Amino acid sequence: MKWAPMLAKLRLFGRLALIRPRFTTGYVIVVIVAILAILAPVIAPFSPTEADSLSFLQPPSGVHVFGTDNVGMDIFSRAIYAPRIDLTIAILGTGLSALLGGSFGALVGFYSSGRGIRVWLSFALMRAADVLQAFPIFVFAIALVASLGQSIQTVVLAIAFVNAPIYLRLMRSQVLSIRSMRYVEASQVNGLSDFQTIIRHVVPNAMGPVLAQLSINVGWGIVLTAALSFVGAGVRAPTPEWGSMIAMGFQNVVTGQWWPSMFPGVMLAVTVFGFSLVGSSIEVLADPAKRRHLLSDVRLRDIARATKTAKRSSLGQV
Repeated sequence: MKWAPMLAKLRLFGRLALIRPRFTTGYVIVVIVAILAILAPVIAPFSPTEADSLSFLQPPSGVHVFGTDNVGMDIFSRAIYAPRIDLTIAILGTGLSALLGGSFGALVGFYSSGRGIRVWLSFALMRAADVLQAFPIFVFAIALVASLGQSIQTVVLAIAFVNAPIYLRLMRSQVLSIRSMRYVEASQVNGLSDFQTIIRHVVPNAMGPVLAQLSINVGWGIVLTAALSFVGAGVRAPTPEWGSMIAMGFQNVVTGQWWPSMFPGVMLAVTVFGFSLVGSSIEVLADPAKRRHLLSDVRLRDIARATKTAKRSSLGQV
């Protein structure tokens, strides 16, 4: 009996997958990339950091599936190890930005009207967010890395800082529409403090768009990590990372050795595409109106299938 609700949700997810197959594609891509990252030590045929000077720039073959780079490292082994770095940096950086931006956004949205020091602080935070968003994201990230030093921790902080204003504005807009709801006013009448009201009633009802944006920003966090590594400001070689792999192989494309940069580039693009699809699905499922429309499509499909089955059975009896 305890498995019944879970099985019902899985059956519903299966029917939703038939209605919106692109959502399923996103989850499949993300799961496959995660499995490759976890099982990389088992799957990889070679070390991702050891070079073989006698096998540099070997084309794809049975021994080296994706070929080798310009120093003799196996590209396939490095490509499946790379998500360990890219996903870790992107998830940590995006999660930190959501935590900081979402927390301040909830406070700014809740105290955006009235008088007092809280309102002035809310105004100051919004103007600070305007200043941060005035800078190009990539240039701002490079400036942070240059000032704080080149390391994985610095890249995580750079992703967090450039994305925090997005969550601040997103959470603020959600809280502005929620704080005037009757249940929020009732909670304050019942004696709950502002902090308790925000935690119990405001933030949980504002998390849908934030979760959708979180998945999308993980994909863009991977792109930003790869871009920083591509220009030499991110993860340093020989640590396997898609951006640095593309940078190492880019110079060989002109001479016909396309594989050192193409394979990590394709894996990077597919992974970002997968996270984008997952974000779109979360946005639909988190919005009540869109979710009702999607569930109605599922019911219509079930009715059409049942009608078709009934017609076939009646024709069989005739």
